[in-house]
Amino acid sequence: MERKPLLLSIAAALLLILTTAGTSFSSALGAPAPATRSAAAASAGCGKAPTLTSGNHTIQSGGQNRSYILRVPAGYDSNHPYRLVFGFHWRGGTANDVDSGGTDGYNWSYYGLRRLADNANNSTIFVAPQGNGNGWANPGGQDVAFVDAMVNQIESGLCVDTTQLFSAGFSYGGAMSYALACSRATVFRAVAVYSGANLSGCNGGNQPIAYMGLHGLRDNVLPIQSGRDLRNTFVRTNGCTSQNPPEPANGSLTHIITTYSGCRSGYPVVWAAFDGAGHDPGPIDGSTGDGWRTWTSAAVWQFFTQFGSNQPPPPQSGNQEIVGQQSGRCLDINNSTTANGTQAQLWDCNGGSNQRWTYSTGKQLVVYGNKCLGVGQGAGNGTPAAIWDCSGQADQQWNVNADGTITAAQSGLCLDASGQATANGTKVQLWSCSGGANQHWRLQN
Repeated sequence: MERKPLLLSIAAALLLILTTAGTSFSSALGAPAPATRSAAAASAGCGKAPTLTSGNHTIQSGGQNRSYILRVPAGYDSNHPYRLVFGFHWRGGTANDVDSGGTDGYNWSYYGLRRLADNANNSTIFVAPQGNGNGWANPGGQDVAFVDAMVNQIESGLCVDTTQLFSAGFSYGGAMSYALACSRATVFRAVAVYSGANLSGCNGGNQPIAYMGLHGLRDNVLPIQSGRDLRNTFVRTNGCTSQNPPEPANGSLTHIITTYSGCRSGYPVVWAAFDGAGHDPGPIDGSTGDGWRTWTSAAVWQFFTQFGSNQPPPPQSGNQEIVGQQSGRCLDINNSTTANGTQAQLWDCNGGSNQRWTYSTGKQLVVYGNKCLGVGQGAGNGTPAAIWDCSGQADQQWNVNADGTITAAQSGLCLDASGQATANGTKVQLWSCSGGANQHWRLQN
């Protein structure tokens, strides 16, 4: 991936900024925050001919000419309010690097999110802003003001769901996303901070916003503690239960995703720590390398798409089959047993009652009318997905997501066909979301 102008020679400079940002930048960010959003989702650009198209754009902000790249979905519908995702580049990177995907091309465009959005029926408008000096120092709040100007222009020229604004960025871009979480929590629904630190300031940080942090144990540019510090700001602000979330062992070449408990409803905090790659937004389990096949894209996409009206409607209340994309086989309870603790499996679809599921208003997957798919408290990778008497508890709640994944509401882990197997009898479990076909499902009558 073309994003490594982060030379070791700048590491010391970044760390120096890190040590001073909390004082010099925070006190300087004096731009007033926009008013809190109203409940109406449709922006001023809805129902009108679009005045913006995909490509490069310039805008005046703070007496400067600033630029950004816009990606409008194919088949744009002016009557459909779209999700809006900002992708911020790293130090030394460019808007074009984010938009183009660099050497990995389309598959890594906007950190892999554009590909997933296209797979979900072109649900998202993307924006790649260009930082002054290829960074996001945000002096006097000028970069936050630049974001305000872009938001106003895009919402006036295109149909945007004003409750569905998101920001993602790596390194300095992660710092900028954190600055927006602090100062624009009433504008942005959620942010994802890849390997970030407090480099762009935090003017505020006292209003809740959904927050996801991703950071590597071996990061030698911005140490993982800097990411933990950013995360902890919103653990406190969102009212989450304080904890030391598990992180993978050094040398394990894997990752662990933790969803904090106790957070205010609608304002989750998620922490994804990984071992292997260092200062990197695209780690790949089992190696010290990176690439667009990373698990981070699917994890961030799932985090963003759990919110709001861009989610697909839930399954019909009547019984439906849940079919694995990779196997073509149904989510099945072996031999039609009703015993508590029976693990779900894959089996040829046959229309039996042991393969007919109802997605309830309480986010439960119900079979036989009284048994719920559950995973137990404290579930992690490899936890069986099994049936139990319906209790209404969080360990029996599921999110049916726009990208075809089904995730446990409590942990954020994906419903997974074990070992990527496709044969009859393959056990179904929880596993960290990877984007694999063994974690994608479709609903059919």
